Amino acid sequence: MIKRLKASYMLYNFFHRKKLQHNARIYKKLGLRKWYFSPVCNKDFEKVDRNSIPKSDNITTVENTQLFNKLEADSQKSIEQFETQGYAIINSYLTSETVDAINNEIEEMLKQQAIDFKYRNKIMFAIHKSALLRSIGEDPRLIELLSALIQDKIKLFQSINFLTGSEQKTHSDSIHMTTFPLGGLLGVWIALEDIELDNGPLHYYPGSHSLPYYLNDDYDNNGNFLLIGKKGYTEYEKMLEKKIEELHIKKSVFTAKKGDLLIWHANLLHGGEPHTNKAKTRKSMVFHYFAVDRICYHEITQRPALMEY
Repeated sequence: MIKRLKASYMLYNFFHRKKLQHNARIYKKLGLRKWYFSPVCNKDFEKVDRNSIPKSDNITTVENTQLFNKLEADSQKSIEQFETQGYAIINSYLTSETVDAINNEIEEMLKQQAIDFKYRNKIMFAIHKSALLRSIGEDPRLIELLSALIQDKIKLFQSINFLTGSEQKTHSDSIHMTTFPLGGLLGVWIALEDIELDNGPLHYYPGSHSLPYYLNDDYDNNGNFLLIGKKGYTEYEKMLEKKIEELHIKKSVFTAKKGDLLIWHANLLHGGEPHTNKAKTRKSMVFHYFAVDRICYHEITQRPALMEY
């Protein structure tokens, strides 16, 4: 019961004012009577016009970005299909030498205990410890392309590094990193070695980004004034499994080459396949990006996202 108390999250948020000011500024603009440390979920925006937060001006088209014009034809074609498919693949985005430098950096930081694993197999926010990783995530050419895809100015929010397969069940990132208006998020996944069927490749459902955003409302998990919902994440996963079965949507598996990059839409359903060959690693790196003028939060726990500015 204690873990469900909104007051406990509010107390934690209270001491992170600087990292939550971005939300407070937008609450005021929208006329919402909320403190920076208040819980937040999709119910708060039922009567708010999603167009009341305009997108950034002067965002170029995808075809006019520097990165797009340097890519091979197959990668360009994949990017051009992003709007309909919900994902894009850039082959050989990073050179072998750059990938080796990333892997060496992660290995050295683990040895020095500058970083560690959380949630079983995730290395969170290594960009805060490594100038190399941050420079890759904030590469101006990549930022320009991502901003063009979403037609809004974006900012790097977090990184996750893996040495093994995530084996995470199918989900949409919009349950973990929700935005208002919805859709203000992009994910980027980079293979840091060749990844085959036996070491936990990424899976995704092409076109699933066009499905509704499944949030707390969709599995009776809103909670009440004092408590967050009691069903939690496992029930969300079960709900999605049922939706996929009912809708007969087909899964694709991304067997990647070292240096390949995959971009996905905020609502694309994706996850990790079983890592069956434990003798092999599955080194990979994930970046998540938010549109700079969106409200950002975690739908299930109703916690606003702590943003570095």
